[in-house]
Amino acid sequence: MRIVIAGAHGKVARRLGRLLSARGDTVVGIVRSPDHATDLSADGVEPAVLDLERASVDDVAGVVAGADAVVFAAGAGPGSGAARKDTVDRGAAVLLADAAERAGVRRYLLVSSMGVEGVAGGRTPQGADPVFVAYLRAKLAAEQDLLARRGVAATVVRPGGLTDDPGTGRVTLARSVARGQVPRDDVAAVLLALLDDPRDGAVVELVAGDTPVAEAVASLP
Repeated sequence: MRIVIAGAHGKVARRLGRLLSARGDTVVGIVRSPDHATDLSADGVEPAVLDLERASVDDVAGVVAGADAVVFAAGAGPGSGAARKDTVDRGAAVLLADAAERAGVRRYLLVSSMGVEGVAGGRTPQGADPVFVAYLRAKLAAEQDLLARRGVAATVVRPGGLTDDPGTGRVTLARSVARGQVPRDDVAAVLLALLDDPRDGAVVELVAGDTPVAEAVASLP
């Protein structure tokens, strides 16, 4: 397969890139900073330096052309304000979808977050940090945009709290799960399995659990 990962220098994205390249897939990683290109090359990932907050649809379509799927794993990151939550976590995700449609790439995996339904309908969780609320709203808006499209088949993965603990290869994956944590290793493994198990849209939550990853993905409706 040929897979394009946006936000390819992120912790989950690099794990996914290494898994894909290790088995012989072609992986293109979109990154904003040229300083990250060397790391991606060492992972077996072809770097594409592109700022998704400034790029045009045609710019991104040129990168994703010929891909079997795109993965959005980018984020504004810690320390960024509410404005960048919107331009990255929503705007860049939508831009990637626009580009995928233009290039004829149907499959799209979006890494979102548990908790987004807490801001649905304009709600504000009591006592929540305003920037975190902006992040959740941006993620939810990106989900809604993708799932409303006919030109892409979007699968949304909402992980719980991310950890750097070693992966176990076992997870809990369903439409709705109890809040919890999950190693980034296992998030990457689930994304890999979803790329291997085509489906026409799904929204799933993901935390640590007892079910082997392949079995958990195969059992999704």
